[in-house]
Amino acid sequence: MASCTIVLLAGPSGSGKSRLARLAGIPQLRLDDFYRDGDDPGLPRVRGMVDWDDVASWDLDAAVRALDALVRAGRAVTPRYSISGNRAEGTRVVETDGSPAILAEGIFATDLLEPCRRAGLTVLPIWLDRGRNANFVRRLDRDLRQRRKAPAVLLKRGLALREEEGRRRNLAVAAGFRPMGMGQARRAIGAVTAG
Repeated sequence: MASCTIVLLAGPSGSGKSRLARLAGIPQLRLDDFYRDGDDPGLPRVRGMVDWDDVASWDLDAAVRALDALVRAGRAVTPRYSISGNRAEGTRVVETDGSPAILAEGIFATDLLEPCRRAGLTVLPIWLDRGRNANFVRRLDRDLRQRRKAPAVLLKRGLALREEEGRRRNLAVAAGFRPMGMGQARRAIGAVTAG
């Protein structure tokens, strides 16, 4: 097996995971690309709406297969998901280009830690730890600009996510994720890429 560390970057929506992924300068697997299509009859629902924050709305096995392919072969073909369209709209090719690390980020990164370890993959699990009020504002601003959903849905969902952050953080830390601020996470990733 090739020597490549998977940086599993978890944290609440709006915490800056995508920004950190760009700053890290290493190949990235977008975990949001593994959402199930919005018309999948098996999607979990809460109060009549699809619960996109439930791991059952996402294809965990496909994400693990893609990470395994990246580590073993340096290349994976993944879906290209449209959040606003609620469906995959084609595919994308992700390559490691010989990088010593690949970053996988998304709200379901915490669910990948044990499956990746069972698959024999080397993982650096990071929980991006930032204030929940700031996360709420960043998330709402981003989602409104990108027109991800109707504003009322975004506000309702954002408030619910804000209330859940502490519980999700505790679960992630209990599962083995290390809570870090933006600077500490950048240094940890830099240490992996420097060898």
